[in-house]
Amino acid sequence: MTKLRIGLGVDFHQLTEGRDFWLGGVLVPHHKGALGHSDADVLLHAICDAMLGAASLGDIGVHFPDTDNTYKNIDSKILLKRTLELINQKGYQVVNIDSTLCLQAPKIKPYVEQMQATIAGILNISTEEVSIKATTTEKLGFVGREEGVVAYATVLLEKE
Repeated sequence: MTKLRIGLGVDFHQLTEGRDFWLGGVLVPHHKGALGHSDADVLLHAICDAMLGAASLGDIGVHFPDTDNTYKNIDSKILLKRTLELINQKGYQVVNIDSTLCLQAPKIKPYVEQMQATIAGILNISTEEVSIKATTTEKLGFVGREEGVVAYATVLLEKE
């Protein structure tokens, strides 16, 4: 049986006025926020999908569907914790995460350490095991027009 498993997650959300902007479990000041059934934290959603995929457990929509009002406006840190419980039940633990946020604004560098600490704390790993990078799309496409935000995450799991 394979001891290491890798998963890739991606999430997209529209940006709109009048919503808080949650990224990596951190409230980031901005004039727009992500629109979604939950708090629409694209980074945590991408990480959840990567974890679930690596463990062959489907995706975030299977476990936390947007058709279920239980998850309406839910804090995505709760979803990440529940995702950890799901992979732990299959005997897996997170080794490390590499992620990329695609957004034109705001600049997230001032918030990266807090995001790393938040994610690492939930997943019981070191902050050094949580990589968060960001890029713009050079004003191209829906991200460049500040209409949306995208996150990609790769997660390595190890069988305990």
